[in-house]
Amino acid sequence: MVTEVKNTKFDEYLEFPCQFNFKVLGLAEARLVDDVMTVIQQHTQATDYSPQVKPSAKGNYHSVSIKVTVTSKEHIELLYTELGKIELVRYVL
Repeated sequence: MVTEVKNTKFDEYLEFPCQFNFKVLGLAEARLVDDVMTVIQQHTQATDYSPQVKPSAKGNYHSVSIKVTVTSKEHIELLYTELGKIELVRYVL
C-alpha cells in the first residue's frame, strides 16, 4: 500500500521551477528503470532525462537517481506518490 505524499514544506525551501533529485530504490529487475522513466515522462515536460543506476552490494536492489525539473510543491509530491506506486519500488528518497 502506497501512502500519498502531501503537506510537505518543499515550497518553503525551494524556488520553482528547479531541478530536484529523486532516488528510487527497487528490486534489481531490468524493467525498473523503464517503469521509473515512464512515470517521470508522464508527469514532466522533458523527455531527455538520464537516470543513473547503481546496484546494491549483493545485487538484489538497484538505486535509480534522476534529476527532474519540478514546477511546484504539488509536483514533487505527485512524483513521490506515483513513483512509490511502481510494483518493483521499495523506497523513494
